[in-house]
Parts: sequence; structure tokens; C-alpha cells
Amino acid sequence: MTITADRVLVTGGAGFIGGHLVGRLLADGASVTVADDCSNGSRDRVPDGARFVEADLTDPDALDGLLEGVDLVFHLAASKHVNTDRPHAQFEDNTRMTRNLLEAMADADVTEIAYTSSSTVYGEAPRPTPEDYAPLEPISAYGASKLADEGLLSARAHSHDLTVWNFRFANVVGPGLRGAVIPDFIEKLRADPETLTILGDGRQEKSYLHVDDCLDAIFHAIDRAEGSMNTFNLGTRTTTSVDRIAAIVADEMDLDPEFEYTGGERGWTGDVPKMRLSIEKLSALGWEPSLSSDDAVRRATRELLAELR
Repeated sequence: MTITADRVLVTGGAGFIGGHLVGRLLADGASVTVADDCSNGSRDRVPDGARFVEADLTDPDALDGLLEGVDLVFHLAASKHVNTDRPHAQFEDNTRMTRNLLEAMADADVTEIAYTSSSTVYGEAPRPTPEDYAPLEPISAYGASKLADEGLLSARAHSHDLTVWNFRFANVVGPGLRGAVIPDFIEKLRADPETLTILGDGRQEKSYLHVDDCLDAIFHAIDRAEGSMNTFNLGTRTTTSVDRIAAIVADEMDLDPEFEYTGGERGWTGDVPKMRLSIEKLSALGWEPSLSSDDAVRRATRELLAELR
């Protein structure tokens, strides 16, 4: 599946998913500009062939000239830490970035945007959670900011000439991932092969989606969904517990550590301990993930072990 846009702006394109997305767009022949302040990513993640602009999107002037001639925007830029000690500032930063981008798009007559939202907008919801589940009650400032951004996008889509593809992600894994459970376990076990400390009680259970499947789903939806506001869950039909992730990582490292737990049902404040999204809406358009949650974790573990030598 390819994207037909000739010129694309990717905000947050120096991050984990953003770097993979930019590489995919370049391979499809698109001209890509990346706007990122590198607070969550690195310039090294941006593939050769893309134009890189260091830009803080909370500043409306940072977007000057970046949208001229652009056909499609992918908006990935965000302050992403769910467990933050500055929740109000995080909410303001994320919503300000989206507001500034929408205003700049309107000024440049750019009418198509793909937005990376999150499963955190649902809060603690019944599983599998469909896109029309309500009420949406996020339990973190990050989730609240994503929900507010969706509201800004929806208002613009329904009242102006804007097409939005809004993607609520499960946990995305793959090569280049940092600051998440799989690379954390790898680093801990390399430091101490005998014992692995696990946040919470290890029973947290979520859906893990490989980044290749994630991008396939995004491109599939953009190609086929043509409403003004198109919201899709992205995930797998299966889940993986934290204990199971630990077992997979240990197995791939040929280790047999003792697990120790920090306790409690949550790994951190704002953590949703159980999550599985319904993917029936996107499945009805013909998309299915190629890997189960466990298989995505195992493949990502192997890829990260090869990287983190």
C-alpha cells in the first residue's frame, strides 16, 4: 500500500514511529519534510532524503513556509510521557501544537491530515473497546491532551474543508524503540542476568502492534476511508501481559531470571493496566495485522537485541 501524496510534512518525524513512517514515504517516492524539536526523538532517526527542520511547534512561527505545496500532513509531534510531573504544561503543549498546525494548514490551504492519537483517550474501558465507546474518560494528562486534539480536529473537519484520519494506537513496537518495556527489560537483564525488576504486578495486559503492521494499517485507511473525520483503532486481536513480555525477552536472551515486582496493578501513575482495542472497523476495510501481540513482541525483541549490542 502506498500514499499518493507528492509532498508530505511529518511532525515528530524524528521519533520512533515517525522515522519508520518517513522511510516508508520516501520509498513510495514522496518528497518529505520533517519538523521536530527532537525532545522525544533524534536527528539520526530521520532517513536520508528527507528535509529536516528543527522546530518547536508550540511556537506558531515555527511552521512558517513549511506547508507551502504540501498535499498531506502526518501529525505525530507530542509530549509523550504518560507519567509526567508537569501534566498541565503537557496538556497545553500538545493542544497548542495541534492548534498552531491547524491554523497554519488553513492559511496554506492544506486539507488533509493524519493524526496519531492513542488508546489512552478511552481510559479504563471494557475490552475490546470500539471507536464509538463512550464516555471517553482518560486517566492521564497525555490521554486528555489526545482527546482534546481529536476534538480540535473533529471541529475543523466538520466545519471546514478538512479530511482527518485519526488513529488510536495500541502499543507499537519494533526496531528503534526506546524508553518502553522491551528495551527496558533488555537493558536490565544485560546489567543483571539473574534478576528482573518489573513495574507493578506483572499482570498488566495490553495489545502490542509491530510498527510495520502499524504503517500498513495507516496507509490502508488513508487509501480507503474518505469521510471528513475518520477514526480508527490500530492494534491486534490479542494481548500480552508484562510477565509474558519478560518471559519472551528472557527466552530470546537465553536467560532464566527471577522476577521481582514493585507492586500494585499499575506500572505508573496514569497507566491503564488492561487494554485491547476493537479493530473491527478497520478490518471491515480489509486490513488485518500480520502478527499477533506475542509475535510482535518477540520479533521486536529480536530486532532490538540486534541493535542494542
